[in-house]
Amino acid sequence: MKKFLALLLALTMVLALVACGGDDGKKDDNKDQTPSTPTDTTPSDTTTPSEPSEPAGGETYKVAMVTDYGDITDQSFNQTTYEACKEYCDGAGLDFKYYKPNDNSTAGRVAMVDAAVADGYNIIVMPGYAFGGTIVETSSVYPDVKFIALDVAAGDILEAALGDQYDYNPANWNVGDYYNTDNVYCAIYQEELCGYMAGYAAVKLGYRHLGFLGGMAVPAVQRYGYGYVQGVDAAAKELGVEGEVTVEYVYGGQFNGDADITAFMDTWYAGGTEIVFACGGGIYISAAEAAAKVGGKVIGVDVDQAGIIDAYGEGMTVTSAMKGLAPATKDTLKAVIEDGNWANYAGKIETLGLVSGTDPEANYVQLPMGTTQWADGFTQEDYKALVADMFSGKVTVSNDTSAMPAVSVTVNDQGAIK
Repeated sequence: MKKFLALLLALTMVLALVACGGDDGKKDDNKDQTPSTPTDTTPSDTTTPSEPSEPAGGETYKVAMVTDYGDITDQSFNQTTYEACKEYCDGAGLDFKYYKPNDNSTAGRVAMVDAAVADGYNIIVMPGYAFGGTIVETSSVYPDVKFIALDVAAGDILEAALGDQYDYNPANWNVGDYYNTDNVYCAIYQEELCGYMAGYAAVKLGYRHLGFLGGMAVPAVQRYGYGYVQGVDAAAKELGVEGEVTVEYVYGGQFNGDADITAFMDTWYAGGTEIVFACGGGIYISAAEAAAKVGGKVIGVDVDQAGIIDAYGEGMTVTSAMKGLAPATKDTLKAVIEDGNWANYAGKIETLGLVSGTDPEANYVQLPMGTTQWADGFTQEDYKALVADMFSGKVTVSNDTSAMPAVSVTVNDQGAIK
């Protein structure tokens, strides 16, 4: 009876969305302003086991993933999360399927959750802060579904729930009042730590004129940027070159590259900037386009972006400041499905960072071991030593985003391009 009612409710909501033109009337909450191309929600590589798995507690789970606005070939959040879900489900013999929204809106993402639930999926993985509104609108409607949201913070949920009333200070609100905490787990990341690693590595590798190109000045991007500045400063102090190091710093005002931002990057590279940390969705395109003209370098973000950035110029990507989307996805699925530990996750908005001082690849924030351009100035052993010091607390990184960190190197804060 519950399944029938859930199906009836899901169909009713989908029809209502169609009647409204798929527009929820809210401010667009996503990184990319380009709507996704409508696709069939049934991919050809859905995993369908011959015998459903019987996990801890006897409940049979089916895992779905909803993409935020892009596709599973974006070499970023969607692709990494999709591959992690599929790898886990293939190994566990679980039914897995992904759903891609027909447009870039909360309504589009909610419609895909409705479709997944109607198809019988009871664990739904959602990557990206754009799912704040989806959590608000679906968590109470589907109390028997478990939602795993990656990179969704309290502020993302509050902004979606409160709209113009939100003061952008989550400490002033009880976020649990705005969604069903019993069936939602959110993971966020200590971006300042991997930003620090990237800035530290760049200076140790010999770069003296650096840049930071952020997307929008939201807390996650700010943590990346301020961590980067702190890492640059720390390495410069160790080498005694503080007076030689300059950081150009700007936000694009959006999460995609365009001609205006590329032109801005052209002036940086032409003016002597050697390497730019491009931090925010597709904004890396503008940095890479400008770098290609002069043989400049780029630092990737969120995942190992060497594959897509190096398409603009061989060897362009020095390193990437990565979030551990894959381990977070697989670890959570295992804990919930195999170990029956949902009670340890429900209602949490958990900050993920360093969990090992000896194995950098086990951490939820890291640099890529395989593609970072290690050299005598900064070797893999140097990186492991840095991680060990950060894990032990010998090296500390501030996550304060209220103001640019006070540092010894020169920082030219240029505000926002748009």
